[in-house]
Amino acid sequence: MKGGKAKADTRRGGDAKLSVKKGAAAKKGKPAKDPNKPKRPPSAFFVFMEEFRVTYKQKHPNNKSVAAVGKAGGEKWKSLTEAEKAPYIQKAEKRKADYEKSMNTYNKKLAEGKDAEEEEESDKSRSEVNDEDDEEGSGEEEEDDD
Repeated sequence: MKGGKAKADTRRGGDAKLSVKKGAAAKKGKPAKDPNKPKRPPSAFFVFMEEFRVTYKQKHPNNKSVAAVGKAGGEKWKSLTEAEKAPYIQKAEKRKADYEKSMNTYNKKLAEGKDAEEEEESDKSRSEVNDEDDEEGSGEEEEDDD
């Protein structure tokens, strides 16, 4: 049945194009990414691909296709033995350990920043309340003195 979705959408009073916009609007609710947050470490395959891309481009300088490089890299990775993959796995594990360290420091800084912000907000609210009490208290004292 061709066009079944479009008919169903128009019966509901909507348009097929509008349903796409609803999905995009839902993404706006996501919080913004923190540019200071450390990037996740690459897997062993991607560590291998960093090196493989360089050698592949040297052998095939006229090939501009990213897909061809990825396909050749995937085939090469599958053909490697566990012993040949071992150095890439070690590099990936080292990067993962570095990432975990940087995430710990990042989370500590974030927690310290939130604590400082919460303290500032609570101080502001306290001072506003105290200011109002002082104004009311000073007025009452003047009436008692008269």
